[in-house]
Order: sequence, then C-alpha cells, then structure tokens
Amino acid sequence: MGRLVVVSNRVGPLKDTGRAGGLAVALVDALTQTGGIWFGWSGEVSEEGSFGQLKMQKSRKVQMVQLDLTQADYDEYYAGYANRTLWPVLHYRLDLAVFDRRLEQGYRHVNERFATRLGPLIEADDIIWVHDYHFLTFGANLRSMEVNNPIAFFLHIPFPPPEMLAALPNAGSIVRAMLAYDLIGFQTERDADNFRRFVVEELEGIDLGEGRLKVGGGEVIARAYPIGIDAEAFSKFAMSPDARRNMARLEQLLGGRQQIIGVDRIDYSKGLPERFRAFERLLEDYPENRGRVSLMQVAPPSRAELDAYIEIRRELDEMTGHVNGRFADLDWTPIRFLTKSFPRRALAGIYRASRVGLVTPLRDGMNLVAKEYVAAQRAEDPGVLVLSRFAGAAEGMKEAVIVNPHSAEEVAAGLQSAITMPLEERRDRWQIMFDRLCRDDAVAWSRSIMEDVRAVRR
Repeated sequence: MGRLVVVSNRVGPLKDTGRAGGLAVALVDALTQTGGIWFGWSGEVSEEGSFGQLKMQKSRKVQMVQLDLTQADYDEYYAGYANRTLWPVLHYRLDLAVFDRRLEQGYRHVNERFATRLGPLIEADDIIWVHDYHFLTFGANLRSMEVNNPIAFFLHIPFPPPEMLAALPNAGSIVRAMLAYDLIGFQTERDADNFRRFVVEELEGIDLGEGRLKVGGGEVIARAYPIGIDAEAFSKFAMSPDARRNMARLEQLLGGRQQIIGVDRIDYSKGLPERFRAFERLLEDYPENRGRVSLMQVAPPSRAELDAYIEIRRELDEMTGHVNGRFADLDWTPIRFLTKSFPRRALAGIYRASRVGLVTPLRDGMNLVAKEYVAAQRAEDPGVLVLSRFAGAAEGMKEAVIVNPHSAEEVAAGLQSAITMPLEERRDRWQIMFDRLCRDDAVAWSRSIMEDVRAVRR
C-alpha cells in the first residue's frame, strides 16, 4: 500500500484537529496510517504565486506542501470562479452566479499550475485524493502529465440537476474533465444521481449501475459517501472544562428558559433570514413561547468581501432588531445574534445547553453541525434536532424533525413540536441517531472511499 496524497484548497492542521472538524480528523487519520503529502493553497498572496518556492512542513510521516497565489489568481480563481460562479451554481442559485470567461480561464490556470507543481512529488504507488469544487479540473491536468495513479475526488457541497448545471457555460467541458478521476464521491444519493444523469444526458455516457459510468473507453465510479464526524470524541468535548464553563454561563443567563441554537457561517445557502422569520412566526403562532424560548444564532462571517454576504449581514442585523423590538421584555431577549466563532469544545457546551438544534439550510452538502449537535447531547435528557429537508444530513437523520426551510409556518410548527416533545420520544430519536453517527463516522467515510479507489486500478 503506497502513500496517500491529499489535495485540498486549505491544508491542515495536522495537530489539534479538535478545532478543525470531522474532515481534518478523517484526513489526518488516513494520512498518518500510510504516510504522504497534504497539498494545497497556503492562504497567502504573493508576487510569485504558484511559481514561488514550495512551503513545506513535516510532522511524523506527513508532509504539508503549500503554494501561494498571485493577487490575480486569487481574484479570478478563488474569489472569482470558485466562489462567484461554482458555489452559487452548485447551490442551485443561478440568480447569484457570475458568468465571466476570464474567471473560468483563471480557475483552469490555477488548477493546471497546482497540478504541475504537485506532479514531481508523486511516487509510482501513491493514491491521490482531491477535495472539493476548487479542483474540478485538477485530475485532468494530472492525467495530461501522464500521472496514472488512482485518483479519487470528493465534492463536499451539492451537485445540482443536469437542467440547472447546463446553465453554467462550458459545463460539459468541466464535467468531462472530472471524468479523469477514477472515483467521484458525493455527500448524498441525490447529488450522485444528478452527476450520473448529467453524464448520461449531456455527455452520452452509459450508466452501468451500482454507481459505475462508462464514457468513451473509460469507466468511473460516481457514488454517495456521506461524510461523518468523530461522534464519540465530540460527545467527550461536551464534558470538557471549556464546554462546562459555557454551559454554566448559558444556564445562568437562561434561568430555566429554553434555548434554540443555530451555528452557521454567514452564507446565502444557510437560510438565515428564513430562519429568523420562522422564529418570529413561532412567537406569533405559539405565544406561550414568549418570554420562555430564545434563539441564539452563532454566525461567523465568510467571504465578507462579496456583495451577497454584505447584504445578508445587513438583513440579519435588521431582522434581529425588528424581532427584539417587537417581542423583548426587561429580562428576555428573543434573538441573540453573535457574529463570532467559538472553539469546538466551547460549541459542544452551547449545543448541550440548548433544547433545540435548528439546522435549516436552503441547500447544503452535508451539514456537520447537525451531527455535532446530536453528538453533544446528554443521553438522559437530549435536545431535539430540527433539520432542513435540503441538508445532505437529512438522508441519514430521519429521526430529526424534518422541515421545509422555505415555509416559516412549517419550521415554526417543527420548533413547537421539538420544544414540547416528551422525554421518552426525545431519548428514542436521539439514541438511534447517535448510534448511527458512531458507526458511520469520519474514519469509516475515508476508509470506504480509499478501499473503492484502490480497487479501480487503471
């Protein structure tokens, strides 16, 4: 068994993965088993960019290798095509997508440059694992350099239906480039099916069944591999000193009242304005919750330089003021809106102190917050997860209260059901989900992908 070479937009950390989430845990576990390289962008912009010296750092058997971008590459590849074009299209938001040939050319250029710099580091028996929408064409660039190693790709965000993706200029060319990978993994069956349909309907591919596609003379696996978390470790976070400190502060603040918790980056895919409207509807339709139930929304900014995100932040600030002005009392604030991030141990305590976890994206690849909320609960008195039907996690968490995030009435009714749910039912739903999270964890996810790609030798 050869080394593993992981390619992703950002690299690491190799240590203290407790701050970084399920993906880092899974990748570090896989890398330390085989040894290898973790390759990607340094997060820095420099004059030399991808032509500059490789930044290398070694920890035991794993070497982190990073490259800078030039300002032009950052503007066209990262802020441009990746986040102004691909992100909205793949999240079903054609209305927000920017279609600009210059941005696409910049994206393809960076993929090619990164492949060129990685190529000499690859050894004959390495397995390569490429991650996410930043590197859709990367595999084809490696193949053009006569890299014949097995290459897996995993998309962490949704993949839309063919009729929607077809609106992306050169969509056929992008997907054809993806077929250079031996294995393409998706978060949900819906995403995998959308990809297979595009290949059949637009590229004249043949669906061989069991997630196998034949296009021209080649064959590729395109299947769902739902990502998990380290549920047992996260449940222990909820008993850490950081978690206990946050729980104690919250319990004192709440004074016996109930809290609904939401934790999301500020992003139009997360459905935050819709969530605030649903909470307002809860207070309207179920007035017994006034003075008794509050919403805490933790929402660290992301891609703050993009106009769409500036507008969402402004809208959320206005809605918070509107709801609080309408319903607040001397000793009760309906919405607490925190635009900051917390370490994961602290979050575990916040989750555990909250009766309801509210996870209502308009469209999401998986949504690990839903899984972390469940993992953080007390077995003897667990909270209830209210989950959007459009989150990838909904496929494997049917015991949650599943809602349509576009309907304020339906989300409000789901919240009321969660708030009033009897203890025995809460325990039953939680236990099924927690057992599943422990079984289908981050390590099992990475292992299943690696096993399948090893079986697909060219």
